[in-house]
Amino acid sequence: MKRFLFLMFALCVALPTLAETSEAETDAAGTKTIYYTLVPALVGNYGAEGRLKYYKADIALRVSGSEAEAKVKHHEPLIRNQLVTLFSQQTDTSLGSVEAKEALRQEALKQVQAVLAQEEGKPLVDDLLFNNLIVQ
Repeated sequence: MKRFLFLMFALCVALPTLAETSEAETDAAGTKTIYYTLVPALVGNYGAEGRLKYYKADIALRVSGSEAEAKVKHHEPLIRNQLVTLFSQQTDTSLGSVEAKEALRQEALKQVQAVLAQEEGKPLVDDLLFNNLIVQ
């Protein structure tokens, strides 16, 4: 009976340690998916003809692993600048339909990947998602 209790105690102590090790290995392998949200949301003006219009974009970047997340966080000011520049060049036509917003999302992803490739040698970002995109 004492052996059984000792074995159960040893397993209870060892299981959390084993779980932490496997999670660390998954993270070190870079297979863990992380969504890095740009906070605060991007807010600005767009459109050149007549009255200026406003946009608000809540953006999340999908990266693989905490190392990529740290590099994206380090370059966040550059990423934000690139995205603000892209959004400010938009028109009602380029933000008016679902297809146009998808094209904008794809272009934003390409530009973010290009900036990171220039700075880090790798694109690092797997996808860019609009959690919320409001135009007014």
